[in-house]
Amino acid sequence: MTFKIQVKDTKTRARVASLETSQGVIETPAFVTVGTLASVRTLTPDEIRAAGSQIVLANTYHLYLEGRHEVIQKAGGLAKFMNWNGPTMTDSGGYQVFS
Repeated sequence: MTFKIQVKDTKTRARVASLETSQGVIETPAFVTVGTLASVRTLTPDEIRAAGSQIVLANTYHLYLEGRHEVIQKAGGLAKFMNWNGPTMTDSGGYQVFS
């Protein structure tokens, strides 16, 4: 994984960058689509891409509770399960544990 800053504002420290992963490149700032249970309701992968999203996020805690982690593993991973040709990421679900 490589993170490259392309432009940086000296006053605000805002930056434009790219994050290169084995699944693809994410240009930042980025719009991230959330598919909590490894699916984005009402949108196809093509529609997600057309909306400008370069990456999809799922929630590890919810996937575990629903037992979907085993199904995802059998499908060959999160991206294959979602039929998503691009980067994916998960969050820990730490907030949900306490809610």
